[in-house]
Amino acid sequence: MTNDKSEDQKFPTAKLDSGAASEASSQELKTMPLAVQAQYLKDLSFESPHAPSSLMDLKQAPQVSVEININAHPMKDIGGNIFEVELALEVRAGDQEKPAFIAELVYAGMFAVGKISKEALQPLLLIECPRLLFPFARSILGAITRDGGFPPLMINPIDFAALYNEKRGAAKPPAGQA
Repeated sequence: MTNDKSEDQKFPTAKLDSGAASEASSQELKTMPLAVQAQYLKDLSFESPHAPSSLMDLKQAPQVSVEININAHPMKDIGGNIFEVELALEVRAGDQEKPAFIAELVYAGMFAVGKISKEALQPLLLIECPRLLFPFARSILGAITRDGGFPPLMINPIDFAALYNEKRGAAKPPAGQA
């Protein structure tokens, strides 16, 4: 005999007191200039346009190029000291005419910034925040390339300070030209 009456399963739930959370966050910001509020996958794409032949023809590791872009902007609708930072990685493996795979990822985070000087804000957002996001983005890219039938992609650590200084240097006009 079957019982048609189904019982609802009760799962324990955690109740977040936003007042306590924001109080803890503001306490944290008094001692540290940066607090991670959230991090999330914003966009992900994986293409293997020549599969399955690209998988069978793979006799050696393909040439891999990685393009990195970082964007940061204030989240004015949430709060004056909250910023969203996006770490965008585009990976191409193989040659231009016949890529083995193309992976594009935008991994983002929301960061609360404490009292720091205006001069320190941009380096904090464009160096420290991507440095915190990178291990998660790297892990996702490794998993999708493995799931795409290729060996897991392990991107070498990125020197975000050097990248920031390189972009900053490229944005400055040469001396004497203003």
